[in-house]
Amino acid sequence: MVRSLLVVPLLAAAGGGVWLARGALVRWRDLRAAETYELSGDRRPMLVRAAGAMICGVCVTVLTLLTALGAFGDLRGEAAGRAGSAADRFDGSESGAGSGAGAEAGGGSGAGAGAGVEAGGRPAAPPVGAADAVAAPGAPASTPAPAPMPVVSRFDSVGRPGGGELLQSAVPGPDGHPRNVRVWLPAEYAKDPNARFPVVVMHAATPRKTADTEVPDVFEGLASAVQTSKSKPFILVAPEAPNGTAHPCELVAAAPMAVADDAALRTTIAATFRTLPPGPAAWGTLGVGDGAPCAAAAGLARPDLYGAAAAVSGKYDTAALVRTGAEAPTSASPKLLLAAGKADTAGLDAARKLQSALRGGTGAAARAEVRISDNATDYSADRIRLRLVRQAAQYLGETLGRTS
Repeated sequence: MVRSLLVVPLLAAAGGGVWLARGALVRWRDLRAAETYELSGDRRPMLVRAAGAMICGVCVTVLTLLTALGAFGDLRGEAAGRAGSAADRFDGSESGAGSGAGAEAGGGSGAGAGAGVEAGGRPAAPPVGAADAVAAPGAPASTPAPAPMPVVSRFDSVGRPGGGELLQSAVPGPDGHPRNVRVWLPAEYAKDPNARFPVVVMHAATPRKTADTEVPDVFEGLASAVQTSKSKPFILVAPEAPNGTAHPCELVAAAPMAVADDAALRTTIAATFRTLPPGPAAWGTLGVGDGAPCAAAAGLARPDLYGAAAAVSGKYDTAALVRTGAEAPTSASPKLLLAAGKADTAGLDAARKLQSALRGGTGAAARAEVRISDNATDYSADRIRLRLVRQAAQYLGETLGRTS
């Protein structure tokens, strides 16, 4: 409003200055002509007009600065308002988690109080299995197994790609140092405040990067799969890749316990958002391009964490992945999709070699259920990748638990 009021005197001062400057110039020309014929003239009208033009120029300068400062202040106010609204949304989430912890410390008398308000300012569904926390009268007390303490982190909104909402936070890692974590909530998350969703973890192939920065159009592919009824909606989690190696995917294959979504991150995501319980029934992994080997390694190495893995347009170290699958410390059967474009000869060749090598492997590698998708085609590489992401979303949606 202040900026609008300043525009009127600014225009008036500019117009008056131009008029006075033009009048002073005309009088100056008349005096010059008079001097040519040795005639005398009155200089006062010219000087008055020139002085008025200078005063108008000063006014224009001051008003221009005030208008610019007013616009800058408006921008700062809008930014502060957005930050404040994000803080308001997630403060409710943190207070809800705190009341839940107090109820647990008080002997479980308030088992459902921790639901509160969760990330995004939306009311959370009751915690999964909350009814089990209340012991039957007369039943012997049992000591629960220790579990990581859930931490509700403040996630700030950074965009709305694919019709959903993208949030970011710094979540402490196993070494105590914070790492960036991005979470994409599908549009359906806001429509049903009681629904819980499966989770897909997208591993990055570049140190200190999140996978969505490497494949920014992944959200459009996921949203498209849901809109065309090819996939159930799920939450996408993109943790920052570790910085201890130049090749995070090779680290996952060599040290399966080094997956980016460790126990601390899983409990944080489950405590902050309405997810289905962490585990192979509802959590999967996805990798696109350079991140595809990460997803394949994580799915083969940790079938106890991921119920399905989808690797899109990747190149694979077959021997390392077969060894990783054979050494997996579980009796579960890994489920893996290897997808590549119809014209991607090298990608399809790498996928078929990996599938064949896994069949001839030992342990969990031999039990792996590997599916190959080789029919995606379109007029550009970006469109083909979009189709492949849709296929991966469909595969993960079919394999993982449905929203409940």
